[in-house]
Amino acid sequence: MGRGTVQPLGFCSKVGATGFDNERILSMGLIQAAIGAIGGTLADQWQDFYSVPTGLAPTAALFAAVPQGQNAGRGSNTKGSDGVITNGSRIVVPEGYGLVLMQEGAITGFAAQAGAYEWNSEAQDSQSIFAGNDIVSSLVTTSWERFKFGGRPSAQQRAYFVTLKELPNNRFGTQSEIYWDDAYMNAQVGAITRGTYTLKIVDPILFIKAFVPAAYLEPGRVFDFTDIDNDAAAQLFNEVVGSLAPAFSMYTNDPMKQNRITRLQQDSIGFAKSLSAAVEQNYQWRSGRGLEIAATAIIAIEYDETTRELLRNVQRADALSGQRGNSNLQASVAAGFEGAGENAGVGGLIGMGMAAGTTGVGALQQPTQVPAQVPGPQDPPAKEPGEDPMAKLTQMKQMLDAGLITQADYDAAKAKLLGL
Repeated sequence: MGRGTVQPLGFCSKVGATGFDNERILSMGLIQAAIGAIGGTLADQWQDFYSVPTGLAPTAALFAAVPQGQNAGRGSNTKGSDGVITNGSRIVVPEGYGLVLMQEGAITGFAAQAGAYEWNSEAQDSQSIFAGNDIVSSLVTTSWERFKFGGRPSAQQRAYFVTLKELPNNRFGTQSEIYWDDAYMNAQVGAITRGTYTLKIVDPILFIKAFVPAAYLEPGRVFDFTDIDNDAAAQLFNEVVGSLAPAFSMYTNDPMKQNRITRLQQDSIGFAKSLSAAVEQNYQWRSGRGLEIAATAIIAIEYDETTRELLRNVQRADALSGQRGNSNLQASVAAGFEGAGENAGVGGLIGMGMAAGTTGVGALQQPTQVPAQVPGPQDPPAKEPGEDPMAKLTQMKQMLDAGLITQADYDAAKAKLLGL
């Protein structure tokens, strides 16, 4: 297709990866002039046209089309932001935007494919939607049939652009702790959290008709989700905060996430899916407003004291599990024996040996063969009632084999027990 050529309404030949192959398209008033011929290329041929205003914030979601001048005046607003088009008006749709035409609050046309279009009110009435390949959700077709203009439009229409790209810098945060059940820690945990998320408009028609206040469908107004004076955006903020607790619960209790609370700040896309599912379940963002959360960034999570203590205990339990736990416990017991030996001599070591026997240190070691008793010519010296020298020597020998005491410590204890 040549630049600037007007294609007969009703058919669109496939140009590039547009998803059309002689597919019948009927869009009220809009005639496709060129695909991808945007900006300066088109301005060289058209004396004037409508497009996206300059200087927009990256968070702008909806705004009126503005007239653009040719060549030197390209990109500048020449007649203000009235957004009104008439028969023969030319419109350029840049990448990442959708064009919505309206009359008296009703949708009369929609295009989500980048390119150039002409408006002609004598065009055939619309029966379907004009859209690009996978640019917008299949939900749009349903919304079009629900909200489209019922009769033939007049010659005067308003043109609006809606952003189809991700809209960044939407903030969330909690003033006090929120609580959720955590399967991994087997307890309820709580935290104050804050972060940002990106929004995506997946159904522009539903978004405009079901969510955007009428005040923003006026010349010069810009619907921006980050505008502090935008009450609709403030409502979304409150709904996100109200969905954080179930989103945390969904994420931490998902077996695919290994139920680890500490993964939250490392898995922005995974948590975004949980948060998007929570707001959809609670407030029907996608099905009722044409919105969804695409990504999140958790800036901080400040756990309450109880949760911090739980995390410390869980981390300690992790460290003391398996082979690593065996090594850590042996090192702890060895340090205890060393301290006991310094403070109480051999007696302290014997006492620690008895304690080790009752706390299972011996169970950490491989079974040790106890040497058979060799009868001596004379009985050992009498000991206090209840003492069993052989049992104590066995314990000391196990500790010696485990490296918990030295040979000298063992010999000293043996001499004391046997009265040598």
